[in-house]
Amino acid sequence: MGEHVIKLPDVGEGVAEAELVEWHVKVGDLVREDAVLAAVMTDKATVEIPSPVDGEVSWLGAEIGEVVAVGSPIVRITVAGEGGVAAGAAAEKPSARVVQATPTPSPSPQGGGGQQAISAATTEAHKADAADGTAQTGSPSPLWGGARGGGAARPATVSLPRPEGERPLASPAVRLRAREAGIDLRQVPGTGPAGRITHEDLDAFSVRGAAVPVAGLQQRTGVEEIKVVGLRRRIAEKMALARQHIAHITYVEEIDVTALEDLRAKLNAERRADRPKLTLLPFLMRAMVKAVSEQPQINALYDDEAGVIHRHAGAHIGIAAQTPAGLMVPVVRHAEARDLWDCAAEVNRLADAAKAGTATREELAGSTITITSLGAMGGVVTTPVINYPEVAIVGVNKIMVRPMWDGSQFVPRKMMNLSSSFDHRVIDGWDAAVFVQRLKTLLETPALIFVEG
Repeated sequence: MGEHVIKLPDVGEGVAEAELVEWHVKVGDLVREDAVLAAVMTDKATVEIPSPVDGEVSWLGAEIGEVVAVGSPIVRITVAGEGGVAAGAAAEKPSARVVQATPTPSPSPQGGGGQQAISAATTEAHKADAADGTAQTGSPSPLWGGARGGGAARPATVSLPRPEGERPLASPAVRLRAREAGIDLRQVPGTGPAGRITHEDLDAFSVRGAAVPVAGLQQRTGVEEIKVVGLRRRIAEKMALARQHIAHITYVEEIDVTALEDLRAKLNAERRADRPKLTLLPFLMRAMVKAVSEQPQINALYDDEAGVIHRHAGAHIGIAAQTPAGLMVPVVRHAEARDLWDCAAEVNRLADAAKAGTATREELAGSTITITSLGAMGGVVTTPVINYPEVAIVGVNKIMVRPMWDGSQFVPRKMMNLSSSFDHRVIDGWDAAVFVQRLKTLLETPALIFVEG
């Protein structure tokens, strides 16, 4: 027997280190060549580390959340023979696969065309089959699974319910779904590689009725420890950076969007089939383009270390988007050169890409001012955190019908608050108010949005 050492490969673009965000195997697992061993995250990409050999995992060199330098040993695999047929060559030229160009947790490796890690439980199950006389003559080696009983594929590893303290293997999406459904993942048998719990496992567990809560009130004493890694850690770091560096001032103003909503409804009713449905965002984007052209200090980045403000001629508007993996900010570049429909189409495209995990690095960087919206959740006032190193962020709140005095009587109007934050180190309160009041004028009289000059 020999030992094959796998090092963290060069993941490209001058990256010297990466954060380990997920192990797909554990010590004792049997893996095939090209099976995914781990996932690491750089600033903008999640990268899978595949195995270059067949063998058994004998050592793991890092913990989840640990930052590993390129070239550092991360996995040792025991292989047949003297170090394996291609051990030397593979060690010198480690490979990696970029699975997402967005900072999202790496996906479950199941369905990878044979790329799977098989736990020792699988081997024991096959041994039991052989002892019972159920193994098929001429079938593939039981180590990797094969056909049995009429050609049906053998199911993947099924793990038993786990004892207290043992962390089950599951993707972030599966963990979120289980948490929302009140399912204890330790009680769910996993059929994925290395006993990983899949969405199908949750479905099967729920069908059996295991997720139905017990009648009556009961104390719950469990404490779940969730290590902050990957995208969640990057979000936390950026929010802390913004709060530590930026002196926030938040200005809230109510906007009468009755005329805007009427215009939006009319445009949507008469739109061509090749045009997207308009939301409030494209109108706000076009209003922001006009407002920042009059106040370029709002459309800027502040390098506080160098003491330099970079005012941008182009309006690159970030759109804060909630995705299954966490908060992302895809960027609509050169909004000043886009009409209403083009803005809407680009917002839709970027939102879909962010949620699907296919947005590119370029689509997630380079914003000069950001829009954030929690209006769909019903909030009426927020205090947005500025997207560092920008100097302003515009927050959209819920639209509500309220009685407003028109000078002679109360009339129903559609009202919405804008909650906007500014970097008070470089934006005076007066200038912040002028900017928001300009947005108010444009949104309350939407025809002005389309007037050039």
